[in-house]
Amino acid sequence: MALKGFTVPLTPQGKSALVAPPPWHYSSDCIAIEYWANQEAIQALLPPGLSADPQSKGRAFFWFLDWQFTGSNDEVTDPARYQYREAFVLVEAVFDGKPVNYCPFIFVDNDAALARGWAQGYPKKLGSIYQTRTFSAPSAAAAPLARGSRFGASAACHGERLATARIQLEEKVANPASVFNRPTTMRRYFPQLAADRQNKPPVDELTLSLTDDLAIVDVWGGTAELQMPEVRGEDLHLIAPLRVGRGYRLGMAYSVTDLRILKNYAG
Repeated sequence: MALKGFTVPLTPQGKSALVAPPPWHYSSDCIAIEYWANQEAIQALLPPGLSADPQSKGRAFFWFLDWQFTGSNDEVTDPARYQYREAFVLVEAVFDGKPVNYCPFIFVDNDAALARGWAQGYPKKLGSIYQTRTFSAPSAAAAPLARGSRFGASAACHGERLATARIQLEEKVANPASVFNRPTTMRRYFPQLAADRQNKPPVDELTLSLTDDLAIVDVWGGTAELQMPEVRGEDLHLIAPLRVGRGYRLGMAYSVTDLRILKNYAG
């Protein structure tokens, strides 16, 4: 009997696989902070074929997300396995003359989400991520989507706080595409342990994230704060804010069934 599983562990029935095959469906509440970092530091993080967008002058977004996931097996009813939180940076770059985002850093608190991200090219590490949630029952703790509401978010790794954000909502954004309008690129990189092959990864690709049925809703903008201190063992501070722009609170959903390979560095 053939062993089954989209990822390891492979078993006769495939039930133990950390990740099931696509389609993958996601829904999230998000906080995104616009900021500007040192453009040379951004360029130093980009793989071959990408360049920092000169028009953006170091523009980036720090995202915090509270996710709910399902595949084709009613995973939405198993929240212990498939709810998770995530934080990542997207820097603005150019590929083949076209504006894109690139993800150099990302943190997640769920092993299945970690494995799905590696399959796509997201450089995920385990972390601890929190953000203010919205609730429907009126309360001082409800954080409604309304003018004046305040939201906070944080990301940590190995017990060290990497990022802290605050936003205060001011107005609803009529056209989300005026803010979020670039496709996201990643680097799929898997090394090899054999001593004579350690500098020759079998998988090294620039990839483009493909999202089906993307929906961005209830976008609110407002003032923002973002701190990214230097932490031992991490390089995130290299693209810490030189200045901070707007903050956004939104809902987002999409499905993943495919991936596009833009460039193969492994030959």
